[in-house]
Amino acid sequence: MAKKDYNVVVIGAGSAGLVSAYICSAVKAKVALVEKHRMGGDCLNTGCVPSKALIRSAKILSYIRRHKEYGIRHAEASFDFAEIMGRVQRVIGTVAPHDSVERYQNLGVDCFQGAAQILSPHEVKVNDRVLTANNIIVATGARPAVPPIDGLDKVRYLTTDTIWDLRVLPQKLVIAGGGPIGCEIAQCFARFGSQVTVVEMMSDILIREDDEVRAALRQRLIKEGVDIRVNTRCKEVVVENGKSFMAAEGPDGIHKLEFDQLLLAAGRTPNVKGFGLEEAGVKLGPRGAVQVDERLRTSVKNIFACGDVAGPFQFTHSAAHQAWYCAVNALFGPFKTFKVDYRAMPWCTFTDPEVARVGLNEKDAREQGIPYEVARYGLDDLDRAIADSEAEGAVKVLTEPGKDRILGVTIMGYHAGDLIAEYVLAMRHGLGLNKILGTIHVYPTMAEANKYAAGVWKKAHAPAGLLSFLQKFHAWRR
Repeated sequence: MAKKDYNVVVIGAGSAGLVSAYICSAVKAKVALVEKHRMGGDCLNTGCVPSKALIRSAKILSYIRRHKEYGIRHAEASFDFAEIMGRVQRVIGTVAPHDSVERYQNLGVDCFQGAAQILSPHEVKVNDRVLTANNIIVATGARPAVPPIDGLDKVRYLTTDTIWDLRVLPQKLVIAGGGPIGCEIAQCFARFGSQVTVVEMMSDILIREDDEVRAALRQRLIKEGVDIRVNTRCKEVVVENGKSFMAAEGPDGIHKLEFDQLLLAAGRTPNVKGFGLEEAGVKLGPRGAVQVDERLRTSVKNIFACGDVAGPFQFTHSAAHQAWYCAVNALFGPFKTFKVDYRAMPWCTFTDPEVARVGLNEKDAREQGIPYEVARYGLDDLDRAIADSEAEGAVKVLTEPGKDRILGVTIMGYHAGDLIAEYVLAMRHGLGLNKILGTIHVYPTMAEANKYAAGVWKKAHAPAGLLSFLQKFHAWRR
């Protein structure tokens, strides 16, 4: 095939696809972006943006109910759930121009609305037009997983794609899945007044986190009225006398949990079917995601993949991170390529309190046999946290034994997702706790917790011999 229409055709306009197209256009390549549904993908329309808008409304309600903690004698709130969900849609609408066709066309990206079909490694059909390109970037994202539960077809269940269509608050909500999404939604709806039950087949919620974090968050959710069933499997949906039940099998047998809404929050499945991917020779991995190498190249050398469709992470920021490598490697592959760097990949569960992570936690280190030390600073000691009545949680830093090199950090607390950024920067650029300790932090802020955690480490590694000598030296000078 002779001259191509484009340097790159990007399939999918979620976070990974948008960033890929943006970078290609920024370096003056000719790029086409194909989206069959809505610009912005899951993050804008059904994921990060709507969920954080919902969490904010629930947080305001929780503050009003805690009014006496803040010296306010009387406060109450009434709300219409439909209006709260209306605000969620307004937030989406306000953010949407950032991801719009108009913006990307102004950046020089040719945007196509329609279903893409890969005809060959250099051809993508959209509607009645065939686009030719040197390279293809697959950024088709993922969809909510639907677990094999008997009788599921008897009810209109919700997923993280469809829950945003609700306008009537469910009285009884059963959530299948106790991961980050399940926990965030459970806390929100409990704060709105729903009777919420979380069914988790693993031994605990947020199973990837440390024991301390899981226990604290579990107790917080229970305190707010969430019924948590762990080591419990959703077996069957039963409809009796017009009422719906989830038959859930746990350690003490099967319990029938009544619900008027059922949310499936059991993970996400990569979108790899229906657009010619496998027919083009692209191989899939054991978990169904597109198999990519360290440079995000698939088994077909000029087809790349990034974001949820490729994994190993399913976060908006990891998708954007991968997109840079995809775009650069696709455009400059014959001359220079880069291996994707996951060494300091953070994430955050936006419960209240938040749980943020980067690198190893104690659970990971033990499982991998990696020696470590822990510096732990409790937020109940932090002036700003006390002033804000948010003195709950801790900063836990894992370091190499005897050194200030950071192996990983877990923060549970108010604005943990913001606080983790300093440690991500440190790990990404090889800065140790001594550098954080030597950095001026504004007083009083939550960010001081990072410095104080470094101080805990420093105190534990104070040179005993030198301090003994200094004590004698100062005594001599007196």
